[in-house]
Amino acid sequence: MAEIADPENTIIIELKDGRVVIELLPEVAPQHVARMKELARAGAYDNVVFHRVIDGFMAQTGDVRHGNAAQDFNLRMAGTGGSDLPNLPAEFSDLPHDRGTVGAARAADPDSANSQFFINFSDNHFLNGQYTVYGRVIEGMEHVDAITRGEPPAEPDRMLRVRVAADAG
Repeated sequence: MAEIADPENTIIIELKDGRVVIELLPEVAPQHVARMKELARAGAYDNVVFHRVIDGFMAQTGDVRHGNAAQDFNLRMAGTGGSDLPNLPAEFSDLPHDRGTVGAARAADPDSANSQFFINFSDNHFLNGQYTVYGRVIEGMEHVDAITRGEPPAEPDRMLRVRVAADAG
């Protein structure tokens, strides 16, 4: 088990195969970190599907508007929504999109990130400077690797529960 140095800036995601622990980087992207913690604490990420999972690239989730419904229509819509909170400005840094890093998903506008995020399966340096990096997996990457592929997957995996480590006690 990974040692959690800063529970207030650590996210725990429960997947069907096990726990994924993400170290957040508030010194790099404070607004994105604050948003993820706010949505996790509200339970907004619980039961949300991984709606875009591309082998060798990344697993994307976090559509809190459409991604937790059981209906086929909403699953097809997953990836088109965010939260009811305002979009976030880009917080680009020199951190590369390495395997296990967490990046903010967005539309064409760099300042359109909201609730969606992705976890890189591999080093995706072509994303550097274009998408905000605000965390990294420190435990459970094997569970991320096991997420069902597809756009969207026919039987998508879900984030069963997402919480801030400081609240997990």
